[in-house]
Amino acid sequence: MLTVPVRLLGDTDRADVHRLLDAEPIAAAQVAERVEAGGLTWWRTGARVFGYGAPGRLESLCWLGANMIPVRAGADAIAGFAELARREGRRCSSIVGESGAVLQLWERLAPHWSPAREIRACQPLLMTADPAPIAPDPGVRLVRSNEVGTLFPASVAMYTEEVGVSPIAEAGGRVYRQRVAELVRSRRAYARFVDGRVVFKAELAVVTRHTAQVQGVWVAPEWRGRGLGAAGMAAVVADALERVAPTVSLYVNDYNTAARRVYERCGFRAVGAFATVLF
Repeated sequence: MLTVPVRLLGDTDRADVHRLLDAEPIAAAQVAERVEAGGLTWWRTGARVFGYGAPGRLESLCWLGANMIPVRAGADAIAGFAELARREGRRCSSIVGESGAVLQLWERLAPHWSPAREIRACQPLLMTADPAPIAPDPGVRLVRSNEVGTLFPASVAMYTEEVGVSPIAEAGGRVYRQRVAELVRSRRAYARFVDGRVVFKAELAVVTRHTAQVQGVWVAPEWRGRGLGAAGMAAVVADALERVAPTVSLYVNDYNTAARRVYERCGFRAVGAFATVLF
């Protein structure tokens, strides 16, 4: 039995939430960016944030929107968050976060929710605070606003390859294209262009005062095996550290040995492990 109920958090809890998020500067980056941008009022964020712990003694929280993201969730908090999600029914497209919490949440929710499309149980969480020890690719640069149309097919290819479904299946890709365009506008999208095509790309999908989290790393199939990924990532790390945040972070599937070698060459080290349940 829970001794402290899970409760919906609001802007009056903001200091308590920031304290908790600051205790997990890398693992909680996705939630931290969204809270910083939209606060804790659900109609502004498009999602709700639930907490476990008395006011002033917040122990855990859970972002519940398009994704379900637990932060510093112990056993009692997991039980509370799972019961809340079970009652409401599945509305998210994934559960993502610290591996132990995600897998325990899914163990409780699996009997009640529709089957998962895929479970990625071990995704090393990596970080670096230093420029890569290899030379960056001088051809990798920020994507310009008039290049969104050129970047978009590469983004679709990356997403389809990584997630297993096409982002243009819903609404013709309009929402996804808006996301790509916003990354370009906010100077978070990098690419190398050859003959009018993207051969390498990456984005800073999450930015907080603690870290810039890289996602969407992709090399065109015919360019793989030439070292382009490592040199491209070195260029992204160099710019992000100089211009954006004091660290660069990402998480990667444990079975993706090629990507893990790239990140190791660029100086990333493990600081935790994520898991993702995809629906």
